Amino acid sequence: MQSNQYINEESLQKFSTIIANKISNGFVITERNDALPFAVLSKDAKAVDHGFNFLLCCVTLGLWSIAWIYLTYVSSREKKILVAIDEDGNTFEEKCYSE
Repeated sequence: MQSNQYINEESLQKFSTIIANKISNGFVITERNDALPFAVLSKDAKAVDHGFNFLLCCVTLGLWSIAWIYLTYVSSREKKILVAIDEDGNTFEEKCYSE
């Protein structure tokens, strides 16, 4: 079993840069393992102001309802991502799906 031979300084630097960029965008590290290396980051759900969106929907004669539905079902959910280094030493980022 080979352990961590695929990890070099360049891939660790890229891994750290991606995590730092995600943290500056509002993500928080929920789990991190430096031995493998991987990190799971999450971002809290945004609150949707339904009163304001209803007012916009009425003013635009219902056209705003498409954006309102998008905000309610997609943007307002908690986001989780996985950032890791694979067996070849490449850094990747993937969505974590919740139940």
